[in-house]
Amino acid sequence: MQQMIPLRFLIVAGEASGDAHAASLMRAMHAINPQIEFFGATGARMREAGADSVLHSDQLAILGLWEIAAALPRFWDAYQKLKRAVTEHHPDAAILIDWPDFNLRMARWLHRRGIPVIYYVSPQLWAWRSHRARNMRRDVDLLLSILPFEKQWYAGRGMTHVEYVGHPLAGEVTPAYDRAEFCRRNNLDPSRPLVAFLPGSRHKELVRILPIMLEAAHRISRERSEMQFVLVVAPNRDPREAEQVLAANKDAPKLRASLRVIHHQTREALAAADVAAIASGTATLEAGLLGTPMVVVYRESFLNWHILGRMITTEHYGLVNLIAGKRVARELIQHDFSAEALAVELLSILDSERNVLMRAQLREVSEKVGPGGASERAARSVIQFVSLHNREK
Repeated sequence: MQQMIPLRFLIVAGEASGDAHAASLMRAMHAINPQIEFFGATGARMREAGADSVLHSDQLAILGLWEIAAALPRFWDAYQKLKRAVTEHHPDAAILIDWPDFNLRMARWLHRRGIPVIYYVSPQLWAWRSHRARNMRRDVDLLLSILPFEKQWYAGRGMTHVEYVGHPLAGEVTPAYDRAEFCRRNNLDPSRPLVAFLPGSRHKELVRILPIMLEAAHRISRERSEMQFVLVVAPNRDPREAEQVLAANKDAPKLRASLRVIHHQTREALAAADVAAIASGTATLEAGLLGTPMVVVYRESFLNWHILGRMITTEHYGLVNLIAGKRVARELIQHDFSAEALAVELLSILDSERNVLMRAQLREVSEKVGPGGASERAARSVIQFVSLHNREK
């Protein structure tokens, strides 16, 4: 039996999706080599998977220019804590998960000190701020890509040390129970149409996006009284945040009888829904893999959109559309995102013909994402890379 060599990794993730991907990677690496240790900036799932937390990165998740400026002291403190931990623990390598505003700066510091940098889940440089690709080329020793078009995109910018491992959600997005059971648990009628609202995993997204969703629900219920709605609160958010937004909404009392607030049942809610409205992000791909017809929505503050929105160069926002290479789900972004437009589109998708067509297109997206096992492939790549690096030292 081959002897397992102890390895130590700095691991850094910030967003809720990055936390989930990092935790899956950690478990897959432990399955190959139980003597691996992790320390770094962690979310709740990473801590559950056994990471030694230098700092809780889920307390640093922010959105927008003003929020970044206000949080600079916290970010500076986080950098210093991680640098001290690296100096103390001497990791074999660093694994950085997405979160570019933090991790690209961290990569530069690590690279200058000769610590191998593995970047898992590429920042969406192909969508905006593509000039950062030169930073990736300079400071990252191995990039593990999760989207099929990324390897070619980076190759066109001179970065050859890119490996496509597949998306961690492929083969993993399965509900724990079916529509009938979901409706039973949440006092819903499985025979009536069901709309799911997913306003995002950040507090600012709840504040900006949820009120428009609620107004759209009110418009839909006036036209079709049999409709039911579920408000899906992201796992990293407290349902009381959504309840506060609900309490401030003038239409909420009229919706209470047909609206349920759901927590820790995201995939079950998406699988049960006839249609969904989803804030642009990983949840759109989860819905796509489940075959749930959707509308992709998003709204930023005026300042953020005015400054950052013009930097976006990609044709599509939603992951399902990016992977498909065409507009499968309609995108209502910023000024296009209104209660009226959302209500009209959701009612249109409820039409059986459009619903069936979108479900077929989403099956094609699922096929493009590929088979499961991405976390295991990424784990093997990381361990192989570090083992080779250690032999060459």
